[in-house]
Amino acid sequence: MDAIVFGATGFIGRSLVAELLTRGQRVAAVARNDTLTPWLISQGVDIGELDIVAADITRPLTELPEARDVYNAAGRFAFGLGEAEARATNVTGALNVVEWAAGLPRLRRLVHISGYRVSASEGRLDYARLGAYEASKIEGDLAVRARADALAVPLTIANPSTVIGPGQYVGMAALVEDLWKGRLPALPGGPDTFLPITTIDYLVRFLAEIPASPAGEHYWVLDDETPLLPELIGTIADHMGVRAPRRSIPAGLLRRLPRRVTGADPETLSFLSADRYPTASARTFAAGAGLEMPPAADALRAWADDLVAARFGAATPWLSPHGFRRSAAGSATWVAGERHHPEHVLLHGLPMNADLWAPLAAHIPGPVLAPDLPGLGRSAATTQPVDAWLADLLIPVQTRPTLVAHSLACGPALRFAVDHPDRISRLVLVSPSFLQAPAPRLARSPLAAPMLRRMPAARLARALGVPEGPEVQSAAADLRRPGAARRVAAAVRTDIAERQQSRALLDRVSIPVQIVVGSADPLIMAVDCPVAELAGAGHYPQLTHPSQVAHHLGALSISTGG
Repeated sequence: MDAIVFGATGFIGRSLVAELLTRGQRVAAVARNDTLTPWLISQGVDIGELDIVAADITRPLTELPEARDVYNAAGRFAFGLGEAEARATNVTGALNVVEWAAGLPRLRRLVHISGYRVSASEGRLDYARLGAYEASKIEGDLAVRARADALAVPLTIANPSTVIGPGQYVGMAALVEDLWKGRLPALPGGPDTFLPITTIDYLVRFLAEIPASPAGEHYWVLDDETPLLPELIGTIADHMGVRAPRRSIPAGLLRRLPRRVTGADPETLSFLSADRYPTASARTFAAGAGLEMPPAADALRAWADDLVAARFGAATPWLSPHGFRRSAAGSATWVAGERHHPEHVLLHGLPMNADLWAPLAAHIPGPVLAPDLPGLGRSAATTQPVDAWLADLLIPVQTRPTLVAHSLACGPALRFAVDHPDRISRLVLVSPSFLQAPAPRLARSPLAAPMLRRMPAARLARALGVPEGPEVQSAAADLRRPGAARRVAAAVRTDIAERQQSRALLDRVSIPVQIVVGSADPLIMAVDCPVAELAGAGHYPQLTHPSQVAHHLGALSISTGG
């Protein structure tokens, strides 16, 4: 083998395997179970030169394939670990890798991945003060250096800082999640707190270059230009359209307060530091290898998009690309799918978000564009009319797509179709609320917002008459964000007030229009355009009868020559 990677199913390890395979290397991936292969295939990586090897580094290593380059990316990264649990991988396991590598006849390099805080430790192994994770990384770093030197193993240690990128849901991700969900009233640490980052793509390219360089170096791989914590959080907050905390709590005070008050894990507090790190050798090495870090602010924004799309690890994004974009209406808008050449633009209704369309999109050929409406789902609120928001959203679109709207979104979609008939080819209204029975009185009352905010996904699904799938779960999560439930309740009242206006607009649309409704939620007003009524469906046929809704979209396309 050209390389063997320990910890190959971890966040760093799997990306390193992908990088090495992409470079044409033969790679052995050491793991207790094979969750790596499906991930590599999903990333489009050719696995023809991959060999999966079962092994446990906490025990002496035997019967592994020989390799020229050895990477130890195995590590126990979690807070709240016991000392024995942390040491088993981060110390004993690391030493087992060194012992095994020492017996390889053609070993070129052992690359051990450590942690950036080891430079601030000065060798102190205070498990009680630092916590098991950080203390074990320090102990492991010292032990690996000493043992490799004793066995004459050519060693390079890489000390990356917080590694961000798609799939990273631990560490700083918890801080971003609290910010997103309105649970971060104050920033931990002071104005000079420095939490450096590096991106996963940059790190694995760096690691892949190490074996061909001279041994003996220790590289601190991090971005010295990472903004200080207040600016870092402000950058992410502005991108996501949420409010950044204006106050901060010094780390010293946090250490004295009980955890039930601060909500902070004591082990994270040692990372709230103004320390800087010896990055000169890493920067020189990167320059020689032609590696360049992406701008920190851009990397943070892209990572925030991935975190929100994956619900911070709780879900799998159903549509890419995805992320926040700034609209002319002044709000951060969540947009997923094809932004320039969609065949269908999908506008969701209440109390949902763009995930509502996932089952239907699986039955629609061609690319789709699915945003969250302003103030709903993941999009920030705006003081501008939703019509201005929609017009701005569709400016980059270069096709004449079918505009598909559900429930409350049917009103804005109608107005856009009347004002811009040259921009879209067809209009499909799914369960248009202005033509159906009004929402229950409770949905219009002052009690609606607090009721929605506290409603669990299972109860929300029952109220909507749909299965408790990921679409409902994501909607329930969004309703718990600050102000979201209140905006949903206000939108219901606005929709009811605009019923007559929307009905009048329907007669003015000059492009083909079709309506799709469920038999359990029929129209109560007569219309002149075609109406497809789906037997057994309610107000959300795209969730319960997606293939039938898709069939009617296709039938409309054929009948209009689209």
